[in-house]
Amino acid sequence: MLKLCNIKKQYPQFQLQCSLEVPKNCITALIGPNGAGKSTAFKAILGLIHIDGGEIELFGKPFCALTPQDRTRIGTALCNSGFSGYLKIRDIVPILSQMYPEFDKENFLEKCRHFDLSLDKKINDFSTGMKAKLKVLLAMSHNAQLLILDEPTVGLDVVAREEVLDMLREYMLSGERSILISSHISSDLEGLCDDVYFIHEGQILLHEEIGTLLDCYGILKVSGEQYNTMNQTRLIRKKKEIYGYSLLTSDKQFYLENMPELTIEKCSIDEVIMMMTKGEIL
Repeated sequence: MLKLCNIKKQYPQFQLQCSLEVPKNCITALIGPNGAGKSTAFKAILGLIHIDGGEIELFGKPFCALTPQDRTRIGTALCNSGFSGYLKIRDIVPILSQMYPEFDKENFLEKCRHFDLSLDKKINDFSTGMKAKLKVLLAMSHNAQLLILDEPTVGLDVVAREEVLDMLREYMLSGERSILISSHISSDLEGLCDDVYFIHEGQILLHEEIGTLLDCYGILKVSGEQYNTMNQTRLIRKKKEIYGYSLLTSDKQFYLENMPELTIEKCSIDEVIMMMTKGEIL
C-alpha cells in the first residue's frame, strides 16, 4: 500500500532518512519522541514537502506517477490542518462532494449524527473530542484506501479516545485498507496496530510486530556484578541506574530460561521508547 525507501529530507538542524512499509490490511504505527521526524515523514508521504532523496511508492506506483484520482484514495487527519473553524459541517458537505467523487454524503451525515456533531455549529465551538472525531470522519468519508493519521487521539478523554479507535477498527473491516498512525498514547497502539516503527532523530531504530514487542521484549534489572558476568548477546540497550542497570532485550524468554535469578519484567511500548531513546547502544 505504501513504501518509503531511504527517503531523505535535510533541514539546518535536522535530517530525516528513513524507510518503512505499510502493507495492505495493516495498521502501522510510527512512534517516537517529539521532533523525531514523524510529522516530516507524513508531510513527505502527502507531497507537502519536497524530499531530497529516496523513493515513495503509493498503491504500487512511484509518487510522481500518482494521478489526481489516486490521491483521493488517501484520507488524512493531521494535527494542525483541517477546515476553517468558522465553517459548519453543513458548509463542508458540498466542498467534499466536489473534491471527492466517492464522498458518501449520507453515511457521513449519519456518522455525524451518531457522534452528536451538530451540522449547524461552527467547528471552532466544538470540543476537542468533537473536533478529533470530525477529523477522522472526514478522512474516512470518501472511501479512502489509506489513512494517514497524526496523533488522532491527542487531548481526548478515555471515552472519546475509544470512540475514535472504534471508528478506525470499523474502517478496517471493509476491503483492502491500511492505516499509518502516530500516537503518544501507547495503550491505543497496543490494542489497535499490527506493527510499529520507532523513529529517533530522523532514523528508524526499530521495527517489530506489536505482538512480538509485547511478548518477547523485556526489561532486565541487574546489579553491576550481574551485568559484568551475564550473557549480553541478546541485549539491545542499557541504562545506568542507582542499583546497576536497566537492560532492554528482544529475547526475554532466553533470560527467563537461562538466568531465572535476574529480575525480568514485561515492557510496554512506552518503556521500549524510553530505553531506545535514553539507553546506551550495546
